[in-house]
Amino acid sequence: MYNYIWPIALVVLSNVFYQICAKSVPEGINPLASLTVSYIIGAVVSFVLYYVLNENANIFHEYSKLNWAPFIMGFAIVGLEVGYIYAYKAGWPVSTAQIVQATVLAVILIFVGYTLYHEALTWNKVVGIIVCLSGLTLINIK
Repeated sequence: MYNYIWPIALVVLSNVFYQICAKSVPEGINPLASLTVSYIIGAVVSFVLYYVLNENANIFHEYSKLNWAPFIMGFAIVGLEVGYIYAYKAGWPVSTAQIVQATVLAVILIFVGYTLYHEALTWNKVVGIIVCLSGLTLINIK
C-alpha cells in the first residue's frame, strides 16, 4: 500500500510548493529567465539523486536507453511552467487555475486513454466528465 500512496503524496506535496512558487515569481522577471534557474536546480538535484539512489550507477548507460519521450517531455514541461506563470501574471487565482486545468486535462485524458491505450470508456467516466464540466461552471460563476 505504501508503494501505491507515496508517489501520489509526493506529487501533491510538490504541486503545492510548485503552485506557490509559480504564483510568487517576481512580476518584473521574464518567466523563461526564471525557469532557467529552476531547470538548473532540477538537473543538479536529479543528477545527485540518481547517484545517491542507485548502486553502480552509470548515467551514460541509462542515456543509451532513451527514446523520444524525455525529449518531448522537456518541451511539455516548459509549456506547463510558462503557462502557469503567465496565467498567474494574468490574474488567475491560485485556488482556481490548477482546478480548471486539472479538470479539463482529466476530461481530455479520458479520451486519450480510450484512443491511444484502449482504456475502457465507461458510463462512470461519462458521468464524471459531466460532473467535471458542471464543476467548472460552478467554480467560474462570479
